[in-house]
Amino acid sequence: MTVVEPTPRALAYPFAAPAPDGSVVEVAPGVLWARMPMPIALDHVNVWLLRGDAGWTVVDTGLATQATRECWERIAAEHLGGAPIVSLVCTHFHYDHAGLAAWFDERFGARLHMTRSEYLTMHVLGPLPDPPPAAMLRFHARAGMPDERAQRVFAALRSDPFMAAPPSHFERLRGGDELVIGPRRWQVLIGEGHSPEHACLYCADEGLLIAGDQLLPRISSNVLVNAIEPEANPLALWFDSLDRLDRCRPDTLVLPSHQEAFCGLHVRVQELRAHHQRQFDALRAFIARQGEACAYEAMLALFPRLKHPADEMLALGETVAHLAWLREAGSLSRRLDETGVQRWSVVDAPQDLEVHQ
Repeated sequence: MTVVEPTPRALAYPFAAPAPDGSVVEVAPGVLWARMPMPIALDHVNVWLLRGDAGWTVVDTGLATQATRECWERIAAEHLGGAPIVSLVCTHFHYDHAGLAAWFDERFGARLHMTRSEYLTMHVLGPLPDPPPAAMLRFHARAGMPDERAQRVFAALRSDPFMAAPPSHFERLRGGDELVIGPRRWQVLIGEGHSPEHACLYCADEGLLIAGDQLLPRISSNVLVNAIEPEANPLALWFDSLDRLDRCRPDTLVLPSHQEAFCGLHVRVQELRAHHQRQFDALRAFIARQGEACAYEAMLALFPRLKHPADEMLALGETVAHLAWLREAGSLSRRLDETGVQRWSVVDAPQDLEVHQ
Protein backbone atom coordinates (compact mmCIF):
# COMPACT_ATOMS: atom_id res chain seq x y z
CA MET A 1 0.00 0.00 0.00
CA THR A 2 1.61 3.26 -1.02
CA VAL A 3 1.05 5.41 2.05
CA VAL A 4 2.02 9.06 1.79
CA GLU A 5 4.54 9.89 4.47
CA PRO A 6 5.12 13.23 6.20
CA THR A 7 7.44 15.50 4.25
CA PRO A 8 10.90 14.01 4.85
CA ARG A 9 13.32 16.06 6.88
CA ALA A 10 16.92 16.39 5.68
CA LEU A 11 16.34 14.78 2.30
CA ALA A 12 17.80 16.59 -0.70
CA TYR A 13 16.54 16.38 -4.27
CA PRO A 14 19.41 17.46 -6.54
CA PHE A 15 17.66 16.95 -9.91
CA ALA A 16 14.39 18.05 -11.44
CA ALA A 17 12.46 15.05 -12.73
CA PRO A 18 12.14 14.47 -16.49
CA ALA A 19 8.73 14.63 -18.09
CA PRO A 20 7.16 11.20 -18.72
CA ASP A 21 7.42 11.60 -22.49
CA GLY A 22 10.79 10.14 -23.45
CA SER A 23 12.82 13.01 -22.02
CA VAL A 24 15.94 12.19 -19.98
CA VAL A 25 18.04 13.75 -17.23
CA GLU A 26 21.70 12.82 -16.71
CA VAL A 27 22.30 12.21 -12.97
CA ALA A 28 25.93 11.08 -13.37
CA PRO A 29 28.16 10.65 -16.42
CA GLY A 30 26.59 7.90 -18.49
CA VAL A 31 23.61 7.47 -16.12
CA LEU A 32 20.29 8.69 -17.52
CA TRP A 33 16.94 9.04 -15.75
CA ALA A 34 13.70 8.71 -17.71
CA ARG A 35 10.07 8.43 -16.66
CA MET A 36 7.40 6.22 -18.12
CA PRO A 37 3.74 7.33 -17.80
CA MET A 38 1.19 5.23 -15.92
CA PRO A 39 -2.57 5.87 -16.24
CA ILE A 40 -3.23 5.34 -12.53
CA ALA A 41 -2.96 7.41 -9.35
CA LEU A 42 0.78 6.73 -9.12
CA ASP A 43 1.25 8.23 -12.56
CA HIS A 44 4.86 7.37 -13.40
CA VAL A 45 7.67 4.89 -12.92
CA ASN A 46 11.32 5.86 -13.11
CA VAL A 47 13.68 3.91 -15.36
CA TRP A 48 17.45 4.17 -15.59
CA LEU A 49 19.91 3.84 -18.46
CA LEU A 50 23.57 2.97 -17.94
CA ARG A 51 26.16 3.50 -20.69
CA GLY A 52 28.45 0.53 -21.21
CA ASP A 53 31.26 -0.22 -23.64
CA ALA A 54 29.02 -2.20 -26.04
CA GLY A 55 25.85 -0.14 -25.56
CA TRP A 56 23.22 0.72 -22.97
CA THR A 57 21.81 -1.27 -20.07
CA VAL A 58 18.23 -0.34 -19.16
CA VAL A 59 16.93 -0.83 -15.61
CA ASP A 60 13.15 -1.50 -15.60
CA THR A 61 10.70 -0.98 -18.44
CA GLY A 62 7.40 0.60 -17.42
CA LEU A 63 3.96 -0.77 -18.20
CA ALA A 64 3.13 -2.71 -21.36
CA THR A 65 1.28 0.17 -23.02
CA GLN A 66 1.59 1.90 -26.36
CA ALA A 67 2.51 5.15 -24.57
CA THR A 68 5.45 3.45 -22.88
CA ARG A 69 6.67 1.86 -26.10
CA GLU A 70 6.54 5.26 -27.81
CA CYS A 71 8.66 6.77 -25.03
CA TRP A 72 11.28 4.06 -25.48
CA GLU A 73 11.33 4.61 -29.23
CA ARG A 74 11.98 8.32 -28.67
CA ILE A 75 14.74 7.60 -26.16
CA ALA A 76 16.43 5.13 -28.52
CA ALA A 77 16.25 7.60 -31.40
CA GLU A 78 17.22 10.81 -29.60
CA HIS A 79 19.24 10.18 -26.45
CA LEU A 80 21.51 7.16 -26.81
CA GLY A 81 24.07 8.57 -29.23
CA GLY A 82 23.46 5.83 -31.75
CA ALA A 83 24.54 3.10 -29.33
CA PRO A 84 22.24 0.07 -28.99
CA ILE A 85 20.29 -1.15 -25.98
CA VAL A 86 22.10 -4.41 -25.24
CA SER A 87 20.74 -5.52 -21.88
CA LEU A 88 17.81 -5.09 -19.53
CA VAL A 89 17.78 -5.44 -15.75
CA CYS A 90 14.35 -5.82 -14.13
CA THR A 91 14.53 -5.08 -10.43
CA HIS A 92 11.43 -7.19 -9.74
CA PHE A 93 8.45 -8.82 -11.42
CA HIS A 94 5.76 -6.12 -10.92
CA TYR A 95 4.45 -5.08 -14.28
CA ASP A 96 5.41 -1.43 -14.02
CA HIS A 97 8.99 -2.71 -13.80
CA ALA A 98 8.98 -5.74 -16.11
CA GLY A 99 5.86 -5.34 -18.25
CA LEU A 100 7.84 -4.78 -21.45
CA ALA A 101 10.59 -7.32 -20.78
CA ALA A 102 9.51 -9.59 -23.67
CA TRP A 103 9.15 -6.57 -25.98
CA PHE A 104 12.71 -5.43 -25.17
CA ASP A 105 13.95 -8.81 -26.42
CA GLU A 106 11.86 -8.56 -29.60
CA ARG A 107 12.54 -4.89 -30.33
CA PHE A 108 16.15 -4.43 -29.21
CA GLY A 109 17.50 -7.94 -28.69
CA ALA A 110 18.28 -6.94 -25.10
CA ARG A 111 19.46 -9.70 -22.75
CA LEU A 112 17.20 -9.88 -19.70
CA HIS A 113 18.76 -10.06 -16.22
CA MET A 114 16.58 -10.83 -13.19
CA THR A 115 16.74 -12.82 -10.00
CA ARG A 116 15.27 -16.29 -10.32
CA SER A 117 12.45 -15.75 -7.81
CA GLU A 118 11.25 -12.63 -9.60
CA TYR A 119 11.36 -14.31 -13.02
CA LEU A 120 9.49 -17.40 -11.84
CA THR A 121 6.91 -15.37 -9.91
CA MET A 122 6.15 -13.40 -13.08
CA HIS A 123 5.32 -16.70 -14.78
CA VAL A 124 3.18 -18.02 -11.91
CA LEU A 125 0.97 -14.95 -11.56
CA GLY A 126 -1.19 -14.99 -14.65
CA PRO A 127 -4.76 -13.73 -15.17
CA LEU A 128 -7.12 -14.55 -12.30
CA PRO A 129 -9.51 -17.38 -13.21
CA ASP A 130 -13.26 -17.24 -12.57
CA PRO A 131 -13.99 -18.54 -10.00
CA PRO A 132 -10.77 -17.71 -8.12
CA PRO A 133 -8.68 -20.52 -6.62
CA ALA A 134 -9.97 -21.97 -3.36
CA ALA A 135 -6.91 -20.66 -1.51
CA MET A 136 -7.75 -17.08 -2.52
CA LEU A 137 -11.38 -17.46 -1.46
CA ARG A 138 -10.28 -18.93 1.85
CA PHE A 139 -7.71 -16.17 2.47
CA HIS A 140 -10.27 -13.39 2.07
CA ALA A 141 -12.90 -15.28 4.08
CA ARG A 142 -10.50 -15.85 6.97
CA ALA A 143 -9.60 -12.16 6.89
CA GLY A 144 -13.27 -11.38 7.46
CA MET A 145 -13.77 -9.50 4.19
CA PRO A 146 -17.46 -9.60 3.24
CA ASP A 147 -18.06 -11.73 0.17
CA GLU A 148 -19.44 -8.87 -1.92
CA ARG A 149 -16.30 -6.83 -1.24
CA ALA A 150 -14.08 -9.81 -2.06
CA GLN A 151 -15.94 -10.33 -5.34
CA ARG A 152 -15.28 -6.69 -6.24
CA VAL A 153 -11.58 -7.27 -5.64
CA PHE A 154 -11.60 -10.40 -7.81
CA ALA A 155 -13.46 -8.58 -10.60
CA ALA A 156 -10.90 -5.76 -10.53
CA LEU A 157 -8.07 -8.28 -10.82
CA ARG A 158 -9.73 -10.04 -13.74
CA SER A 159 -10.18 -6.74 -15.60
CA ASP A 160 -6.59 -5.59 -15.05
CA PRO A 161 -5.52 -4.07 -18.40
CA PHE A 162 -1.77 -4.20 -17.83
CA MET A 163 -1.03 -7.93 -17.79
CA ALA A 164 1.57 -8.86 -20.41
CA ALA A 165 3.10 -12.06 -21.69
CA PRO A 166 6.20 -12.86 -19.63
CA PRO A 167 9.62 -13.25 -21.26
CA SER A 168 10.66 -16.75 -22.29
CA HIS A 169 14.25 -16.64 -21.00
CA PHE A 170 16.55 -14.72 -18.69
CA GLU A 171 20.02 -14.55 -17.17
CA ARG A 172 20.07 -14.96 -13.43
CA LEU A 173 21.13 -12.31 -10.92
CA ARG A 174 22.13 -13.30 -7.39
CA GLY A 175 22.83 -11.25 -4.32
CA GLY A 176 26.49 -10.25 -4.27
CA ASP A 177 26.90 -10.46 -8.05
CA GLU A 178 28.86 -7.64 -9.63
CA LEU A 179 27.86 -6.10 -12.94
CA VAL A 180 30.56 -4.18 -14.79
CA ILE A 181 28.84 -1.59 -16.99
CA GLY A 182 31.21 0.89 -18.57
CA PRO A 183 33.50 2.40 -15.91
CA ARG A 184 31.34 1.32 -12.97
CA ARG A 185 30.97 -1.80 -10.89
CA TRP A 186 27.44 -2.38 -9.60
CA GLN A 187 26.85 -4.81 -6.75
CA VAL A 188 23.52 -6.63 -6.63
CA LEU A 189 21.84 -6.05 -3.25
CA ILE A 190 18.76 -8.17 -2.59
CA GLY A 191 15.65 -6.75 -0.97
CA GLU A 192 12.72 -8.80 0.31
CA GLY A 193 9.24 -8.08 1.60
CA HIS A 194 7.89 -5.97 -1.25
CA SER A 195 8.66 -8.76 -3.71
CA PRO A 196 10.43 -12.11 -3.37
CA GLU A 197 13.99 -11.29 -4.50
CA HIS A 198 14.16 -7.65 -5.52
CA ALA A 199 17.49 -6.62 -7.07
CA CYS A 200 18.99 -3.22 -6.25
CA LEU A 201 22.21 -2.06 -7.94
CA TYR A 202 24.83 -0.29 -5.80
CA CYS A 203 27.97 1.44 -7.05
CA ALA A 204 29.92 1.90 -3.83
CA ASP A 205 32.78 3.80 -5.48
CA GLU A 206 30.50 6.65 -6.53
CA GLY A 207 27.69 6.27 -4.00
CA LEU A 208 24.91 5.46 -6.48
CA LEU A 209 22.01 3.17 -5.56
CA ILE A 210 19.35 2.08 -8.06
CA ALA A 211 16.84 1.22 -5.37
CA GLY A 212 13.74 0.09 -7.26
CA ASP A 213 10.81 0.00 -4.85
CA GLN A 214 12.95 -0.80 -1.80
CA LEU A 215 13.57 2.84 -0.90
CA LEU A 216 11.19 5.59 -1.98
CA PRO A 217 11.44 9.19 -0.73
CA ARG A 218 7.87 10.08 0.24
CA ILE A 219 5.73 6.94 0.03
CA SER A 220 6.07 3.52 1.61
CA SER A 221 6.18 0.43 -0.56
CA ASN A 222 3.46 -2.18 -0.26
CA VAL A 223 4.52 -5.10 1.94
CA LEU A 224 1.74 -7.67 1.96
CA VAL A 225 0.64 -11.18 2.77
CA ASN A 226 -1.52 -12.89 0.16
CA ALA A 227 -3.16 -16.23 -0.54
CA ILE A 228 -0.03 -17.70 -2.14
CA GLU A 229 1.86 -17.66 1.18
CA PRO A 230 -0.77 -16.89 3.83
CA GLU A 231 1.48 -17.60 6.83
CA ALA A 232 4.36 -15.40 5.65
CA ASN A 233 5.96 -12.63 7.70
CA PRO A 234 7.22 -10.31 4.92
CA LEU A 235 7.81 -7.34 7.22
CA ALA A 236 10.56 -9.25 9.01
CA LEU A 237 12.25 -9.66 5.62
CA TRP A 238 11.58 -5.99 4.79
CA PHE A 239 13.32 -4.81 7.97
CA ASP A 240 16.30 -7.05 7.23
CA SER A 241 16.46 -5.46 3.77
CA LEU A 242 16.40 -1.97 5.26
CA ASP A 243 19.31 -2.99 7.47
CA ARG A 244 21.32 -4.00 4.39
CA LEU A 245 20.57 -0.74 2.59
CA ASP A 246 21.45 1.21 5.72
CA ARG A 247 25.07 0.04 5.27
CA CYS A 248 25.44 2.04 2.05
CA ARG A 249 27.43 5.27 2.10
CA PRO A 250 25.65 8.15 3.85
CA ASP A 251 26.21 10.39 0.81
CA THR A 252 24.60 7.89 -1.58
CA LEU A 253 22.43 9.27 -4.35
CA VAL A 254 19.32 7.08 -4.30
CA LEU A 255 17.69 6.44 -7.68
CA PRO A 256 14.20 5.15 -6.79
CA SER A 257 11.43 3.78 -8.98
CA HIS A 258 8.94 6.52 -8.04
CA GLN A 259 9.18 10.20 -7.19
CA GLU A 260 12.58 11.94 -7.26
CA ALA A 261 16.22 10.94 -6.95
CA PHE A 262 17.34 11.91 -3.47
CA CYS A 263 20.17 12.10 -0.94
CA GLY A 264 19.61 11.16 2.69
CA LEU A 265 19.50 7.37 2.58
CA HIS A 266 20.00 6.81 6.31
CA VAL A 267 17.37 9.40 7.21
CA ARG A 268 14.85 7.73 4.92
CA VAL A 269 15.55 4.28 6.33
CA GLN A 270 14.81 5.60 9.82
CA GLU A 271 11.61 7.26 8.59
CA LEU A 272 10.40 3.98 7.10
CA ARG A 273 11.10 2.12 10.32
CA ALA A 274 9.20 4.81 12.22
CA HIS A 275 6.27 4.56 9.79
CA HIS A 276 5.86 0.85 10.41
CA GLN A 277 6.27 1.35 14.15
CA ARG A 278 3.32 3.75 14.02
CA GLN A 279 1.29 1.16 12.11
CA PHE A 280 2.10 -1.48 14.73
CA ASP A 281 1.12 0.86 17.56
CA ALA A 282 -2.12 1.86 15.83
CA LEU A 283 -3.09 -1.75 15.13
CA ARG A 284 -2.40 -2.94 18.65
CA ALA A 285 -4.32 0.00 20.13
CA PHE A 286 -7.31 -0.62 17.83
CA ILE A 287 -7.47 -4.31 18.68
CA ALA A 288 -7.09 -3.56 22.39
CA ARG A 289 -10.09 -1.21 22.21
CA GLN A 290 -12.17 -3.75 20.29
CA GLY A 291 -11.17 -6.68 22.42
CA GLU A 292 -10.86 -8.76 19.27
CA ALA A 293 -10.86 -7.95 15.53
CA CYS A 294 -10.50 -9.60 12.16
CA ALA A 295 -8.03 -8.40 9.53
CA TYR A 296 -10.75 -6.68 7.49
CA GLU A 297 -11.87 -4.60 10.49
CA ALA A 298 -8.26 -3.72 11.24
CA MET A 299 -7.75 -2.72 7.60
CA LEU A 300 -10.64 -0.25 7.77
CA ALA A 301 -9.07 1.28 10.86
CA LEU A 302 -5.61 1.61 9.30
CA PHE A 303 -6.77 2.67 5.82
CA PRO A 304 -10.11 4.52 6.18
CA ARG A 305 -10.08 6.26 2.78
CA LEU A 306 -9.79 3.44 0.27
CA LYS A 307 -11.35 4.26 -3.10
CA HIS A 308 -10.87 1.26 -5.37
CA PRO A 309 -11.15 -2.53 -5.02
CA ALA A 310 -7.48 -2.89 -5.97
CA ASP A 311 -6.63 -0.56 -3.10
CA GLU A 312 -8.55 -2.88 -0.77
CA MET A 313 -6.51 -5.84 -1.99
CA LEU A 314 -3.24 -4.06 -1.22
CA ALA A 315 -4.50 -2.66 2.08
CA LEU A 316 -5.78 -6.01 3.30
CA GLY A 317 -2.49 -7.71 2.45
CA GLU A 318 -0.50 -5.00 4.20
CA THR A 319 -2.74 -5.17 7.28
CA VAL A 320 -2.28 -8.94 7.50
CA ALA A 321 1.49 -8.41 7.17
CA HIS A 322 1.48 -6.10 10.20
CA LEU A 323 -0.71 -8.50 12.15
CA ALA A 324 1.63 -11.38 11.30
CA TRP A 325 4.68 -9.43 12.47
CA LEU A 326 2.96 -8.55 15.76
CA ARG A 327 1.93 -12.16 16.27
CA GLU A 328 5.46 -13.43 15.69
CA ALA A 329 6.73 -10.76 18.08
CA GLY A 330 4.41 -12.16 20.75
CA SER A 331 2.17 -9.08 20.90
CA LEU A 332 -0.97 -10.58 19.31
CA SER A 333 -2.65 -13.96 19.33
CA ARG A 334 -4.92 -15.41 16.66
CA ARG A 335 -7.80 -17.86 16.72
CA LEU A 336 -10.16 -19.27 14.10
CA ASP A 337 -13.76 -18.66 15.15
CA GLU A 338 -16.77 -20.85 14.47
CA THR A 339 -17.51 -19.01 11.18
CA GLY A 340 -14.01 -19.58 9.78
CA VAL A 341 -12.78 -16.01 10.42
CA GLN A 342 -9.42 -15.40 12.06
CA ARG A 343 -9.75 -13.18 15.12
CA TRP A 344 -6.80 -11.28 16.54
CA SER A 345 -6.40 -10.18 20.16
CA VAL A 346 -3.76 -8.46 22.25
CA VAL A 347 -1.43 -10.50 24.43
CA ASP A 348 -1.44 -8.93 27.88
CA ALA A 349 2.21 -9.48 28.74
CA PRO A 350 4.30 -6.35 28.00
CA GLN A 351 6.35 -6.70 24.85
CA ASP A 352 9.34 -4.90 23.37
CA LEU A 353 7.97 -3.95 19.98
CA GLU A 354 10.72 -1.65 18.79
CA VAL A 355 11.56 -2.17 15.13
CA HIS A 356 15.16 -3.32 15.05
CA GLN A 357 17.96 -1.23 13.57
